[in-house]
Amino acid sequence: MGKVNVGVIGAGRIGRIHARNLKFQIPGAKLLAIADVIAESAQTVADELEIPLCEQNYHRLLGNDDIQAVVICSSTDTHAQIMMEAAEAGKHIFCEKPIALEMDKIDRALLAVDKAKVKLQVGFNRRFDPSFRRAKMLVESGKIGIPQLLRISSRDPQPPPLDYIKVSGGLFLDMMIHDFDMARYLLGEEVTELMATGTCLIDSAIGKCGDVDTAVVLLKFKGGALGTIDNSRQAVYGYDQRIEVFGSKGSVAVENKTPTEVTIHSADAIRSDKPLHFFLERYQEAYLAEMNQFITCVLEDKKPPVGGADGKISVAMGYAAMESVITGTFVKVTP
Repeated sequence: MGKVNVGVIGAGRIGRIHARNLKFQIPGAKLLAIADVIAESAQTVADELEIPLCEQNYHRLLGNDDIQAVVICSSTDTHAQIMMEAAEAGKHIFCEKPIALEMDKIDRALLAVDKAKVKLQVGFNRRFDPSFRRAKMLVESGKIGIPQLLRISSRDPQPPPLDYIKVSGGLFLDMMIHDFDMARYLLGEEVTELMATGTCLIDSAIGKCGDVDTAVVLLKFKGGALGTIDNSRQAVYGYDQRIEVFGSKGSVAVENKTPTEVTIHSADAIRSDKPLHFFLERYQEAYLAEMNQFITCVLEDKKPPVGGADGKISVAMGYAAMESVITGTFVKVTP
């Protein structure tokens, strides 16, 4: 089997992770190029990973006939435009979430992908976490019976910079978007309506940016099950990522990952490690697995498991949550 020649667009935190995985851990990929509007960032990654081509202008990657697929890790506001141009250039596409913050831009990007008949995978990496995948399989197999309740807790160790919050789309479109996708993934059903509430309990400056830092959402699924998602921008003990699906025959739960599995028992207390501190550590395996899946789909001409429709629905759920915070009522999810 051959290799897929890949170019990475965006040399920030996520771009570096994908570039390293493509370079060293995915046999089916050959990393040919990296681009970033900050030339120094692209050059640093290119030097570190010995990437042959380094560009400041991503159009040079799209115009390179040797490159078969691109990985879009640039800022959110550029995703849709680059996706459309990549599709027109005949490149297969892996794009980090969200595709865009505007529904019309998402529609135009997905139309371009469909017209070009190229493959598209959206970067909802948590679907590829081994524990979450195992939970999904157990639910799907009927092991816990008919799902009745879903609980997702997702809490960051500290808030992102205010400059990031101002352009990210806010908690529901930047942070909870992963949990919206996870809810659909775990139950294999669509959410018909939701109710959300949010406030600022951590940093009033976040509120002045028009966002919230603490939120809870109640979900109603098509099959009748109920779900809750809670998000916080600051968990002082680490990166808190837990899920539970409760059904008619039992439940399945995934707890936090810790640096070790060691527990100390003493007269004073029972102690264990705190959760891993950041998402880069917690989802290291998932980032590798999702990119490996994308490359496999290109090589074997298969449809990626997380496509444009998934990206669009999660954004629609984010906007429904924002509307619900304002109205105080359930809002139907209509992507």
